[in-house]
Amino acid sequence: MSVTEYAKAEKPTIYFIGVTTGKSSIMKVFPAWAKFLDLGDCVISGVDLKWHDEPESYRRIVEHIKTDELSLGALVTTHKIDLLTACRDQFDELDEYAELMGEISSISKRDGRLVGHAKDPITSGLSAEAFLPADHWASSGAEAFVIGAGGSAIAVTWYMMRQDHGPNRPSKIIVSNRSTPRLEEIRRLHGKFDPAFPVEYHHTPSPEMSDAIMARLRPGSLVINATGLGKDAPGSPITDAAEFPTDGYAWEFNYRGELVFLDQANAQRQTRNLCVEDGWLYFIHGWTRVIAEVFHVDIPVRGPVFDEISRIAAEAGKPSK
Repeated sequence: MSVTEYAKAEKPTIYFIGVTTGKSSIMKVFPAWAKFLDLGDCVISGVDLKWHDEPESYRRIVEHIKTDELSLGALVTTHKIDLLTACRDQFDELDEYAELMGEISSISKRDGRLVGHAKDPITSGLSAEAFLPADHWASSGAEAFVIGAGGSAIAVTWYMMRQDHGPNRPSKIIVSNRSTPRLEEIRRLHGKFDPAFPVEYHHTPSPEMSDAIMARLRPGSLVINATGLGKDAPGSPITDAAEFPTDGYAWEFNYRGELVFLDQANAQRQTRNLCVEDGWLYFIHGWTRVIAEVFHVDIPVRGPVFDEISRIAAEAGKPSK
């Protein structure tokens, strides 16, 4: 869809604002979910914008959603921070997480008001809880290494830093990024979350620098690819020579694309006794939380109905990689 002109929606429409939206499984999954959830005759429409696009590009699509009657809302990926920065004044309301994180991943309408939400703090937590042992951090003393400093990295580190987890938090969080502005921004936000929490920040313009950080992680530590590398851009934030922590966890936030990071982790699954997780469950939680907001329906996050939603998604559109 063009970023310069948006046609009036002919049916209730949810937009997907990203980079390569046509390649996403949601284009096949959403119609199946819409039928199961009884959402009626509705459609999904992709909006592809460039990484760090011009502010006017974000303002055009937000204005279209705000003023077009049948444009009900959107899920935002990749552009979550940039969109809020460019469009803050266009929203009538922001939820507490959007204000705290400085990002928007969900746009919806409520009583004629345009509302921005940040759902990643919720969905990243739900996804992590699905594969990490309940007392993992408290029992292991392990660290978390988050590669990338964008919206997803902000959200997952907030979740891990939450004080209500008590002692069940990483002994340290390490964040790296290829550029410094986002690294400084996540440092600023962490100061608001929990100033006493131990965090390291590393500027890593080369993947070898991330390799060096991985080499000193404690056994049982978690390594997350929170970059777009492997999906929206080719490659991986680490090299093939990188060694994952023994008895550790590797979490690839992406679920489609080349997924080089996932391949690198799987290559060490046996030798390092590594638990490897891709982004598929994160995809399901992310989309169902936004659909619930946009269409004002209740969608459970666990239990038989969620299991059926997951089955439908896998049958309709889960890629082989």
